[in-house]
Amino acid sequence: MKTKHCIVIYLILLLGNIPTNALSINTQYYQTIRGKVIDHETKQALIGANIVILNSEPFKGTASDIDGNFILEKVKIGRVSLFISCMGYEAKTISNIEVGSAKQIILEIELVESVTNIQEVKVYPKTAKHETLNKMASVSGQAFTVEETSRYSGALNDPARMVSAYAGVSSDGEGSNEIIVRGNSPKGIQWRLEGVEIPNPNHFADEGSTGGAVNALNSNLLRNSDFFTGAFTAEYGNAYSGIFDINLRSGNNAKHEQTFGFSTMGIDFTLEGPLKKGYSGSYLANYRYSSLELLNNAGVIDFDGIPKYQDGSFKLVLPTKKAGKFTFFGLFGKSNMINKEENDEETITLGKNKIESNLNIVGVTNLLSLGKKSYLKNTLAWSATNSKYQSEILGDDNMMFSALQEKYQHDYLKFNSTFNTKLNAKNSLKVGLQFTRMGFDINSKNDFKNSGSFITDVDSDGNSHFIQSFVNWKYRITSQLSLVTGVHASYFALNDDYSIEPRAGLKYKFLSNQSISFGFGVHSKLESLSTYFIQQNNENNIPYKPNKDLKMSKAKHYVIGYNNQLTHNLHFKAEAYYQDLYHLAVENDPKSKIILLDIKEGLADYDFVNKGTGKNYGVELSLERFFFNNFYYLFTGSLYQSKFTALDGIERNSRYNGNYTANLLIGKEYKVGKKGLNRIGWNAKATYRGGQYYTPVDLTKSREAGETIYKENSEFSKQGDDLFILNLTFNYKINRKKTRHEFKLDLKNATNNQAKILERYNKATREIENGEQLSLLPSLYYILYF
Repeated sequence: MKTKHCIVIYLILLLGNIPTNALSINTQYYQTIRGKVIDHETKQALIGANIVILNSEPFKGTASDIDGNFILEKVKIGRVSLFISCMGYEAKTISNIEVGSAKQIILEIELVESVTNIQEVKVYPKTAKHETLNKMASVSGQAFTVEETSRYSGALNDPARMVSAYAGVSSDGEGSNEIIVRGNSPKGIQWRLEGVEIPNPNHFADEGSTGGAVNALNSNLLRNSDFFTGAFTAEYGNAYSGIFDINLRSGNNAKHEQTFGFSTMGIDFTLEGPLKKGYSGSYLANYRYSSLELLNNAGVIDFDGIPKYQDGSFKLVLPTKKAGKFTFFGLFGKSNMINKEENDEETITLGKNKIESNLNIVGVTNLLSLGKKSYLKNTLAWSATNSKYQSEILGDDNMMFSALQEKYQHDYLKFNSTFNTKLNAKNSLKVGLQFTRMGFDINSKNDFKNSGSFITDVDSDGNSHFIQSFVNWKYRITSQLSLVTGVHASYFALNDDYSIEPRAGLKYKFLSNQSISFGFGVHSKLESLSTYFIQQNNENNIPYKPNKDLKMSKAKHYVIGYNNQLTHNLHFKAEAYYQDLYHLAVENDPKSKIILLDIKEGLADYDFVNKGTGKNYGVELSLERFFFNNFYYLFTGSLYQSKFTALDGIERNSRYNGNYTANLLIGKEYKVGKKGLNRIGWNAKATYRGGQYYTPVDLTKSREAGETIYKENSEFSKQGDDLFILNLTFNYKINRKKTRHEFKLDLKNATNNQAKILERYNKATREIENGEQLSLLPSLYYILYF
């Protein structure tokens, strides 16, 4: 069944639920904003902090109590901004809070102690939306909100797709949510959840990749988080490209609330509320099931290759009087798909691929206050991934035969301990230890020639451990000048590899609205575990593992940045960077051009040595008008180069050297109804960027081998077409007394541009085919809050 038929069905289902009297509502609805104000460094409650709604008529405000809690009742439906101030602390503005009729707004607000004594606090709407939640960061960081993941066109409620709008960031043209930062391989990305590094949280993820088709992290459970693109602070290790520092929000601890959603991505339920009356603990849980699988099982649609997936996540918050606050969290995902390759008449099955994957993450965190100036945070987490891939091909005897079998099982037991202390208003110290036990069972074998005997590429199981530690010191020299220094250390027991990595950041606010910053850091990254256990045969046909002693890839980052808050709602940012990459894994052949970073996914079946080098450099610009008066825009642009040198000594373009990328995001929201309680809005994102490099396929040798063989001495010699992508989103939000309805249509690649981005060999048809950018993809959403 064609996609357009599915669209019609979804429209009928969704439009049939729109209330007929939605535009005639004339009752004013209100909502409650609650939360807690704490010290950023010590996590101690702040008493007497003032929380006011900017431009409220009549004036509405309150103050935090002895436990730092506050409540604002009867807040009008719409978008509001809060101004928070406290004697001895820097004031803070939280802008663009969307207040709906169905769900309370729950906030945890952190304030930074002022370096200078404050005699008087003046209330003025100064916005600092661009600043990261992690105050140790000086450069190359961006805080993002959950509201942005749903508002940005084409994001599909996915943080990985949302950040592709940022300067220096691009995505995969085929439609996956892999993130390319400053020309680096997506393998350099690290995902963190609740402060702990986690495996790739995507459905249908390949071995060694950090992206996938659908993210298992549901935006209904996320709170504001950070994304970093370079020169990370010493807290972050085992990454050289980017950091997703994701946090889960806490459930409403005063009222039970529910959310139901139905979209082309899935049908999902979210539940939250207090654990019991009079206790400040809460629960939050979500479950999602693939919509396409439901419709396929019901007989509404019928075609092969249905992506089937389901995921769930939860967070339990359990405060205690003496033992601190305990937090239990988890993330689970399961996915599978069978693809058939057929001839043009779709009468003969030429090949069949089966993909299965599972993701499991559970953890517990304890946050314990140590006096009034320090806290200790301990986290114990277990995670596991299991992926299988099987490929069958139609043989010359018209019988299907097994050509490829792969199995990758990984499990990780992690313990993180972090101690943070505020020595005084100017000095704070953060130290940490991270221990990871890594278990693995990996196997890959192939028989593309249908010889009846499989060739083993890798077959290993066992365990090892990875130890990291860090120290971060922040010195706020004056209220305008701050210095952050630190060191990160790593040790990999499998081959006794270690890395000592200094980091430094300096920020100078030379005017009230302008600042310059500088960042430096040495960073390293382990390779995918399967790479260390690749199996090859020596001249005596004896198997051996050439990569077991492979060291970590490394990079030195240099960044200089400039920030200018042009007006209260208009911000300009510019950064220039240089990255010196070294110890890169390249094939151990003086004539070879193969570099591990350019192998996008799957098994890297080569003998590698750490003798490759590379460099990334460029300039990035951002101009953002924050959402104000129902309108926003964001322009980002970057010019960059990404080069590497393998053992042949020749500098070449890396696979991800697109040279330039530009994004324009713009959106408008309109109030409808007599009281303006409902909203109709549109959002657009236009992207234009250079194509990635690819290697042309050698058709003759591919046919002989029964698998893809690329042309010798032509690795990543061809550049794909430039990509133009226009995403459009239309939404309609209806507020009723105790419920809220939201309808959204998201058109990804609305112009259906079909740029060529690569070549591939089709084992079933035995021909070369072009890989083109993702075609027009409509996504429909209906969300009910109650």
